Amino acid sequence: MINDAVREDIRHSVLCWLATVDENGQPNVSPKELFTDHGEDAILIADIASPVSVRNLARNPLVCVSFVDVFRQRGFKIAGRTRLIAPVDPDFAVYGARLQELAGPDFQVRHAIHVAVTRISRIWAPSYALFPDRTVEDQQARAHAAYGVRPASSA
Repeated sequence: MINDAVREDIRHSVLCWLATVDENGQPNVSPKELFTDHGEDAILIADIASPVSVRNLARNPLVCVSFVDVFRQRGFKIAGRTRLIAPVDPDFAVYGARLQELAGPDFQVRHAIHVAVTRISRIWAPSYALFPDRTVEDQQARAHAAYGVRPASSA
């Protein structure tokens, strides 16, 4: 289910947004800075400072994760079932180590959040539908102009 397009957008996205629900059904959406694909059917998200998300996941493992490359203005929404993997869990050596590598020395990964994918859908900016002749490069150029940034040179 996780293909090269999903992997590419993960690599180009700065944050993902993890949606959980509490015991009263109240939604909580929280940004996560460290996330990556894991095989063809899962993503991993680092719990760096997410006590509300962790508490909600302990009660209800169903989640929705979204990520968007702000310059390409596209991304994915992933629904899935989570498994919280604490440092005392033998599987943390695999899942946590991968996330800790992404974190570097600046952050401690308190849990690895393993999301087994049940559904993936594409997220597109409305302008893709409104202006079908625009290319991804056009979208990027317009986003750079709107945000007042210049792309890094590839020199």
